[in-house]
Amino acid sequence: MDIPSLKNEAQYQALRDKGYSKEKSARIANTPEAGKKGGKAKPYEQWTKSELYDQAKNVGIEGRSKMDKKALIKALRNN
Repeated sequence: MDIPSLKNEAQYQALRDKGYSKEKSARIANTPEAGKKGGKAKPYEQWTKSELYDQAKNVGIEGRSKMDKKALIKALRNN
């Protein structure tokens, strides 16, 4: 699949293979650091609740508006 708007096509396809919807796969693959590793981001525990909420929104975690910081961290790690 060659979608020019995808930042990380390999990640998109891997997510589709796992059963994620096209929309959710594209949303995750288009996050600013899609598929990059290297430990440059600070641990979730150092993020503000607002930052965690925004990240949860970016990856499509449902029920995020009712989650506290600890629940947001758990949901992001298990997504």
